Amino acid sequence: MAALGSPLQTFRGLLRELRHASGRPYRDTPAYQHIVATFRAHRVTGQKLCRAQQELHFQAATYLCLLRSVREHTALHREYHGKGERSPEEVAGLVGFRLPQQPGGKG
Repeated sequence: MAALGSPLQTFRGLLRELRHASGRPYRDTPAYQHIVATFRAHRVTGQKLCRAQQELHFQAATYLCLLRSVREHTALHREYHGKGERSPEEVAGLVGFRLPQQPGGKG
């Protein structure tokens, strides 16, 4: 995982991944409400300094990395996963070849 960015970037990244993962409006999900409440509870104000802010940021960035990785893995799996038995002509076309034609018009 790369170096931590700002907490705002991490927060926005988490919301972006929730938007990708959720089929319905993501603001109605419990995950969204939990993330917003946690970030609000751990923000730094003038009156208090949260000791666990870096820990929360690291956990959020780790979770963001997990969500991105799962989404990218699913996309790669969808694209490259086998689709069952293929005909020899289709396999030859995948690698850029053509099968030779048989004499007499049989192929």
